[in-house]
Amino acid sequence: MKKSQDYHYSFRNLQENDLSFEQVFERIVTFMKSNPNGNYRLMVGTDSQVHRSQTVFITGIVIQNEGNGVWACIRKVIVPRKMMHLHERISLELSLTEEIVSMFTEERKNVMISIVLPHLYQGATFTMEGHIDIGAGKRNKTSEFVKEMVTRIESMGVEPKIKPNAFVASSYANRYTK
Repeated sequence: MKKSQDYHYSFRNLQENDLSFEQVFERIVTFMKSNPNGNYRLMVGTDSQVHRSQTVFITGIVIQNEGNGVWACIRKVIVPRKMMHLHERISLELSLTEEIVSMFTEERKNVMISIVLPHLYQGATFTMEGHIDIGAGKRNKTSEFVKEMVTRIESMGVEPKIKPNAFVASSYANRYTK
């Protein structure tokens, strides 16, 4: 079995396939260094889709320089059964998001912060968000899980976002679950 700290996961986007997490991190750093006085949001979110004999989970990682572009990639995980219980599926979605968030160690976060730090007085910013594919509205089937899931992501020191602000999970990752 591979050592978990090596993060031998396969990420991809429209330009590249089979990226390691280290390569993903390098792409994010390169993107941020291209405009160090930007307003950066690092967002991670997962969505799932139940298919005939499996459930597909897509976790998206998006680094956005607000108003100046994005770099993004996904990771696909397949569970070889239909996961019909909503709480189980939402909980696994969040676990996969938490797993990716945990790969952004303090050391890695400090690398990203150090890029914008010299430019704070020119308005540069960096935030990290966990996008959770749930909504608080009364008509939303996932509303009863909001408090639990938001608390989990907050405990990691990441700003939680739920629908309609959880677009990495509900829009970007969603498009690849079909």
